[in-house]
Amino acid sequence: MSYPKELHEITRLEEKNLPFQLFLNGSEQAVPGQNILYLHWHEHFEIIVMQRGEAIFHIDSVPYEVSAGDVLLVPAGGLHVGYCSSGGEIRYAAIVFNASLFKDWAQDPVHMKYVAPYLENRFRFPVQLDTRSPALAGFDRLLDQIITEYTAKEPAYQLIVKTQLYLLFAQLSRHHWQQNAANAPVKDHSLNRERFKPLLAYIEEHYAESISIEQAAQRVSLNPYHFCKTFKKLTGRTFVEYVNDCRVSEAARLLQQADLSITEIAGLVGCDNPNYFTKLFKQHKGLTPRQYRKQS
Repeated sequence: MSYPKELHEITRLEEKNLPFQLFLNGSEQAVPGQNILYLHWHEHFEIIVMQRGEAIFHIDSVPYEVSAGDVLLVPAGGLHVGYCSSGGEIRYAAIVFNASLFKDWAQDPVHMKYVAPYLENRFRFPVQLDTRSPALAGFDRLLDQIITEYTAKEPAYQLIVKTQLYLLFAQLSRHHWQQNAANAPVKDHSLNRERFKPLLAYIEEHYAESISIEQAAQRVSLNPYHFCKTFKKLTGRTFVEYVNDCRVSEAARLLQQADLSITEIAGLVGCDNPNYFTKLFKQHKGLTPRQYRKQS
């Protein structure tokens, strides 16, 4: 499982002419509450395909419970984070692509009417897609084909991936366009997402330092009570839990990659008490730091 260092993830897309990337994520022995997708945002769309286990993803402040076979569509710019909700093996695929993938269709009036409004975020699809609905028949097969084609990389796989993704958007548009067109264009329903991004980015860089709830609340011009409620709704964690998530994630990276003692790592992530650090790490990862390093 990889965790981007910065909240604003500069997602590396595979090729200049194919702004697309596939991430296959998972854990053999996840524990309930374990962070399986680090809180971040990017200017790309993301399709999360749940393959094994159960999880809860928070996307623009809204929690979505998913199990194997469920699909989530993260809008461009949306803050998203995920946590395991059941123990054991957990697997999911993340299909990430930029709207520029379909720039060749920009002169097509049908495209401009039915697909462009979604690519430009003027209309939005539901985040949780009901792939079992008759209206989306074959949707799961398209996703499987995209994953298979991109993984195998047979000749001309780029064309097939691009075509399948476009079919997904066209099919979703057919199902939702009339309803969206009848209403006013959507407004960004997540002002808190923009309001909190600088604070979350600050925490990402300064998680090893002491920052109180009062200090964090001042950064977003809220009183501590409303700050705590809004922060929990946005991230699915309390402020203290979120800071500890950041510390444990960085500690896990250092345990795998750095030749440092556990006490040194504890100090680097802001835990001066090694016993407390061990307790905190096991609470989040289901293993002590020593066990985690040995397993890795």
